[in-house]
Amino acid sequence: MTCTAQMHTDCLARGGYCVMCVKSNTRNTQYAIRNTRNGFTMAELLVVLVVISLFVFLAQIHLFGLLRKSTFRGQMQEFVSTMQMAASAAAKSDRRYEVIIDIAEQGYLLREITTPDLSEVLEEEIIVEADLSENCRVVYVQFDDAESTHEGRAKFRAGRSGWAYGGKIVLLDKNERPYSVVVNRLNRIVGLEEGDVLLLEPKLKDDIPF
Repeated sequence: MTCTAQMHTDCLARGGYCVMCVKSNTRNTQYAIRNTRNGFTMAELLVVLVVISLFVFLAQIHLFGLLRKSTFRGQMQEFVSTMQMAASAAAKSDRRYEVIIDIAEQGYLLREITTPDLSEVLEEEIIVEADLSENCRVVYVQFDDAESTHEGRAKFRAGRSGWAYGGKIVLLDKNERPYSVVVNRLNRIVGLEEGDVLLLEPKLKDDIPF
């Protein structure tokens, strides 16, 4: 009976390889390859899990944003921010901006005025455009010169010197409770107040005592 270990030693001594050596090396190589493949598979699995987790996280954020915007408070905050954006942008430049409130369509948009024709709204002028839901409905708009409208479009224009005119936008929540977005042309402040507030007419220079 021949000793396998002795044959292996003799094979190495002669600088050759026996069948046992080749089989042993082949098994070791295959084992190493399997381990390498398992390592790459685990790394790829971790990458896939991270990517899926990221997509789920972004989807949750997007869904939360949509739900928040569908609420009355969320929509009111977006609308007031749009009005404030118009006043702030106009104050920092020589450009004019306009917020158009569409009572019939229950929506609004902010645009930069670039042409003398104020009746035409160009697509490239629109900065913000949004629709209101049933949870937040525009009832009417009243300007500080006593004019008001319950239909059509109401427009608030802002320039470097401030709002061309002030007023209030009255909205109702889903419980029919009124809220007023008040635009003050004297100090450019746009605020939200609960209820259908009384709109004070701005004082003229002749009314201010000296």
